[in-house]
Amino acid sequence: MKATIPYIETKFEEFNRLMFANQLPKIPIELSDAKTFLGVCVSKRRRLPDGRTEHYDFRLRINTRIDLPEQEVEDTIIHEMIHYFIGINQLKDTSSHGPVFKGIMKRINEQFGRHLTISHKSTKEQKEQAYDTKKHWHVVAVVLFKDGKTGVKVLPRVMPRIINYCTHVGANSQVSDIQLFWTNDIYFNRFPNSAALYVTFVDHDEVMNHLTDAQVLKCFGNPRIILYGR
Repeated sequence: MKATIPYIETKFEEFNRLMFANQLPKIPIELSDAKTFLGVCVSKRRRLPDGRTEHYDFRLRINTRIDLPEQEVEDTIIHEMIHYFIGINQLKDTSSHGPVFKGIMKRINEQFGRHLTISHKSTKEQKEQAYDTKKHWHVVAVVLFKDGKTGVKVLPRVMPRIINYCTHVGANSQVSDIQLFWTNDIYFNRFPNSAALYVTFVDHDEVMNHLTDAQVLKCFGNPRIILYGR
């Protein structure tokens, strides 16, 4: 299921009554199209006159990009409500999922038969579901390393940035070759589009299978520079 704001509001009231003794004030609820998280409780911070830091303006964001079982949607809401409870009460914890968070989570799991976990990021299968399925044209750099690894980088369609990437990455002593392609295969929608000097390591055969119908961009020099492209 994909949650709606009325659904989340109803569940918030229910779980607030059952699990938090109605101690949580109503919170603005937002729907998120993010690819990387299922839910998040965000807030702003300000410095008080006595030097302490206070959290305020809390907001609950629940992912609606990914179709989840209802129990997982509920557990996501509860997970973020624990963060909200800790934040609104200014409780000190050693980390975002430290002893205070774990203690509340353990109590809720035992008392209400929930299956809350510390890990709250989307799984590989959920990320696959969240990827954009529209066709977009990409400049894809396949970076081959001397140790046999293969990296992928989706680059902005701006010539100076592409040349800068090829120049700097190609100068790395561990890089044996950079191959550039022009493709609209939706497989590459999963990779961030930027000129940052890094790669995402992938299986060589898998990525090349998605480039079977791609146009090869002609290059020259060492490091290789684009000569022309589509």
